[in-house]
Amino acid sequence: MRDTTVLVLGARGSTGRRVLARLRDAGRPVRPASRRTAVPFDWHDRGTWEPAVAGTERAYLMLPHGLPLPPDFVPCVVAAGVRRLVLLSSRAVEEMGDDRLTEAERMVRDAEAEWTVVRADWFNQNFDEGVFRRAVLDGTLALPLGECRQTFVDADDIAAVAAAALTEEGHAGRTYEVTGPDALSFADALAAIGRATGLPQVFHGDKDTYRAGRLAAGQPPGAVEREIDAYTSLAALGDARPTDTVRRVTGRRPKTFGTYVGEAAASGAWAPTR
Repeated sequence: MRDTTVLVLGARGSTGRRVLARLRDAGRPVRPASRRTAVPFDWHDRGTWEPAVAGTERAYLMLPHGLPLPPDFVPCVVAAGVRRLVLLSSRAVEEMGDDRLTEAERMVRDAEAEWTVVRADWFNQNFDEGVFRRAVLDGTLALPLGECRQTFVDADDIAAVAAAALTEEGHAGRTYEVTGPDALSFADALAAIGRATGLPQVFHGDKDTYRAGRLAAGQPPGAVEREIDAYTSLAALGDARPTDTVRRVTGRRPKTFGTYVGEAAASGAWAPTR
């Protein structure tokens, strides 16, 4: 139903704000909710959950980095009237031992509501909005994945798949593997950024360089070794392969990494003073 209000959690994040914009552009009633929106929502404050959910029937769930899905959240929102849940998850969560997301997926699948899980590969926007931006500006990124190819995907395409699952029929009970159209190594991705920006880029894909950097940043040794184990498991899967999910679900071609880089560079995304 077009008048069904959609709750968008993480409405200021890379995917959340894009889901929000897409739904608004389509004329759908939406309710953005976060700690800094007109409708406040805080994962750590149960008192904010029901007011944020009240009057909505569909919800986009995006968990902040490192935060598990509270066990009582899904029952709470379903009891409040939510009938469709779309969860943003990640590729290869089982292989990487990501118990946080595998448990979140289980809770959503067990809900007395329609559900869709969106398993996305590495976001393109990690390089200009997120965790890798500082490394791009510094010219050096270390990640223990060697030359293993990843299917970097644009946040706009992830949002398009999520919006379709929220508003259209035929997506209930599905887990979508969402990728970009290309399989690139991190070295390839950084080289493309370097060509577009003129910023020299160096990639270190070995464990020792990654370990040394994380320890120098003050990370606990045990946590660093667990990260390395997870990346080793991901690399052991071999090169990722692009899927046709974006085209199949949305009817649009997924954005190439080269297109993303050109757009981001033109916008000044890697300007040092930004």
